[in-house]
Amino acid sequence: LEDYLVKLGFSKENITIQDGQNDQATQSNQIDAFIADGVDVLIINPVNTSSAETITDKVVDAGIPLVYINREPGEDEEARWDENGWNVTYVGCDARQSGPFQGEIISDLGLDAIDKNGNGKIDYVMIEGDPENVDAKYRTEFSIKALEDAGITVECLDDQVGNWATDKGQQIAANALSAHGDKIDVIFCNNDGMALGAAAAIEAAGRKVGEDIYLLGVDALDEAVDLIEKGEMTGTVLNDHIGQSHKAVDVAVQALNGEAIDNYYWVDYVKVDASYFG
Repeated sequence: LEDYLVKLGFSKENITIQDGQNDQATQSNQIDAFIADGVDVLIINPVNTSSAETITDKVVDAGIPLVYINREPGEDEEARWDENGWNVTYVGCDARQSGPFQGEIISDLGLDAIDKNGNGKIDYVMIEGDPENVDAKYRTEFSIKALEDAGITVECLDDQVGNWATDKGQQIAANALSAHGDKIDVIFCNNDGMALGAAAAIEAAGRKVGEDIYLLGVDALDEAVDLIEKGEMTGTVLNDHIGQSHKAVDVAVQALNGEAIDNYYWVDYVKVDASYFG
């Protein structure tokens, strides 16, 4: 994002980037300081999407254009922007696309390949991100819906919240593997961080991805892509951070120039599985 702003001619010393440190109070204080400084535009990746209403009200009251990125506020919040004609937008990937892509990677392999215990259905474990995050909600819902839409019967063996964390993903996967053993066909993770933890748990349990269990994530982190290429993870979905950051800048510039902006700008996800490597 910073590099792209500089490329467009903005001075680096006029660009301030701060880390909310995954703490909403910290980020809220940073936003208050930016407003007090009279910044021209704000691009915010919210720590908690449930705080978006409060953030929006502060920034709109200050007359500052606001671009949310990556973590999508709820539908009710986004409806307010449209109803009030506010200079507020969201730029990101539509999680209603990433979930189906996860499911399709599995359904494309076929039930016979996945159903190792031969019970005629796919038994899965779901490891969710932040329960307040709309991306987590949609990835959880639509990954399974894609399997059902393909005519595959599914059964949830376990569904736990890992809050995007690798260590939590490993712990949840290890517990599920201990409790359900060879019955687990697939572990779905809402992001690659948790999937990397699940991969470690799978290895520790003596299971082999692609042979007797399958593992999905989202984000296409370098470490996850490496595992997929080595056959140690089934697939992920590229959350195009470069496309999102550049689109967010483009929209922010439009707002700075007084041009009308829409309330949503979508950047497509990309499936990453074995076929991705040719």
